[in-house]
Amino acid sequence: MKLKEKVTSTSASLSPSAKKVQQALQELGFSFRVVELPASTRTAQEAAQAIGCQVAQIAKSLVFKIKQTQKPILVISSGANRVDEAKLSAHVGAPIEKADADFVRQHTGFAIGGVPPVGHVERLPTWIDEDLYQHEVVWAAAGTPHGVFELTPSDLERMTQGQMVRLKP
Repeated sequence: MKLKEKVTSTSASLSPSAKKVQQALQELGFSFRVVELPASTRTAQEAAQAIGCQVAQIAKSLVFKIKQTQKPILVISSGANRVDEAKLSAHVGAPIEKADADFVRQHTGFAIGGVPPVGHVERLPTWIDEDLYQHEVVWAAAGTPHGVFELTPSDLERMTQGQMVRLKP
């Protein structure tokens, strides 16, 4: 797939957060190329417009926390879907709640709007939206509100050791 926007970065010119994601991908044995775009990719809609793909092909990383233990969990959802928190709680086996920006940064090392599926400061249990598997390729955030990389849903599952589940209402 061709990017809609002109790519403005090479590996050498990536921002520190995007470089961190590129390095994490390489350490995991993946050769995906992180790119930073001139247009924002902070939201799924913005990312799809900047890339030139469907919103459903955006693999958005959302952090939740288990209410009782305050342990973080990662959900990678199709950009077209909202996460049904009751379904997620059932998969996790405990009540969950959305994490705030400080919690997200503390447990991933990244700000909301650029959280990648890998490269976090700690390993997060991960659930992957089954709807992402409807697409040959998807796009994930790469550490910044302008950084992305292309991959397959199967690669996403392997790199995160995530569990595929139904998450939409």
